[in-house]
Amino acid sequence: MNRRDFIKSLGVGLAAVLAPRCAASDEKKKLNFVFFLADDMGWRDAVCYGSTFYETPNIDRLAREGMRFTDAYAACPVCSPTRASIMAGKYPARMGTTDWFGAPQPETVGRHWTKNKAMLPAPYNDRLALEEVTVAEAFKQAGYTTFFAGKWHLGGEGYFPEDQGFDINKGGHHRGSPPGGYFSPYKNPRLASGPDGEYLTDRLTDESVKFLDTVGDNPFLLFLSHYAVHTPLQSKKELHEKYKAKAATLAAHNGPRFIPEGQRQARQVQNHAVYAGMMQSLDESLGRVMDKLQALGLGDNTAIFFMSDNGGLSTSEGSPTSNVPLRAGKGWLYEGGIREPMIVKWPGVVEPGSVCSEPVTSTDFYPTMLEMAQLRLRPEQHIDGLSMAPLLKQQERLNRRILYWHYPHYGNQGGFPGSAIRSGDWKLIESFEDGRLELFNLKEDIGEKNNLAASMPDKTAELHKALKAWRGQVGARYPRKKS
Repeated sequence: MNRRDFIKSLGVGLAAVLAPRCAASDEKKKLNFVFFLADDMGWRDAVCYGSTFYETPNIDRLAREGMRFTDAYAACPVCSPTRASIMAGKYPARMGTTDWFGAPQPETVGRHWTKNKAMLPAPYNDRLALEEVTVAEAFKQAGYTTFFAGKWHLGGEGYFPEDQGFDINKGGHHRGSPPGGYFSPYKNPRLASGPDGEYLTDRLTDESVKFLDTVGDNPFLLFLSHYAVHTPLQSKKELHEKYKAKAATLAAHNGPRFIPEGQRQARQVQNHAVYAGMMQSLDESLGRVMDKLQALGLGDNTAIFFMSDNGGLSTSEGSPTSNVPLRAGKGWLYEGGIREPMIVKWPGVVEPGSVCSEPVTSTDFYPTMLEMAQLRLRPEQHIDGLSMAPLLKQQERLNRRILYWHYPHYGNQGGFPGSAIRSGDWKLIESFEDGRLELFNLKEDIGEKNNLAASMPDKTAELHKALKAWRGQVGARYPRKKS
């Protein structure tokens, strides 16, 4: 047994020894958790966030019952790094997990479309290290049953959900998109195929609902991590037809449907019928889980987290959604790539229908959930996270440190290698290709159209200095110029 497995077994053993000290009635009072993670869903892809084309009654219902965050961020503009930050409570740059797992390394970039770019990408770790004590492991050690369904994308065999604290794994493996598409047969090594034509989003919901039927009085963490609305763009035929007809009734868009973003084009209007159908299926999944909790009498003792892992796909692979008024989308350090829809329901604590504009990020989930469950915090683990519990209780603002991003890679969606920092309303982006600095006041310019770097040199220098200092603290890796 290696050191890491020994520590894990010791933690689980201690939990088992201590468990009898708690009366059965106390066990029933433990707060349950559902974490609902969408893939590639944009900030404006729900009605409660401003969409006028997609239909999301269940996401909107969750917003009415919980707290909706306006300034919530993913730790990275692509998926694996953000997912690692949720599990470990650390910035991707600190763990070296800065690109999606499967992206080119410096030595393999010659086989990738970025081979003619000016820089070699920074090397990155293509798995969530087993030494990280995940949030699932923390809850498992506390006596929770832990369940995972859907997209994992945090490492290959030996690094799957069952190796990182989840008792049950339905569909989580190394791939970032469904290998067989959204219709059965799925070709998924951790999910048996269903009847031909079964829809993956529905199947993952079925598995989650079945799990809820088994929990009884035992506390649980249910992590439903959908592949939707990631490519391939595939929706049910009837939903495709529904939104195709709906799109045909829309008035002509006042302005261009696409505008230039770097060497790409960014979608400016939401009218993609297939994507809208995928959004409806995602929304229905949330509704089914919420309804099941209520039917089982678990609704009043279950916290629900809703989040997306990066911004909506707007500049490549069909460019199916628009993040306007935010700039760009997935793969970019602009707001469209990192600002996310996020809702938290904490029955009896969160004021229904409340809205929070405090900046938060995906590293904050770990300490937040521990505090909500009245479990021991692990500051040595979730070193980059802050508990959002004071915000959820509406007691006080966070003593918020500055937020940082480090993406030293060329995004598949056209984004450039760089870093970013947000402090208050100010945001600075640095491009590693040419050293270009962009400064924006997000309160006045949420679309990041007006670069103030030249006109405000002092603020630019202040934030750039802080950004460089942070990169040194976390041991950030850099791209390098090709020789």
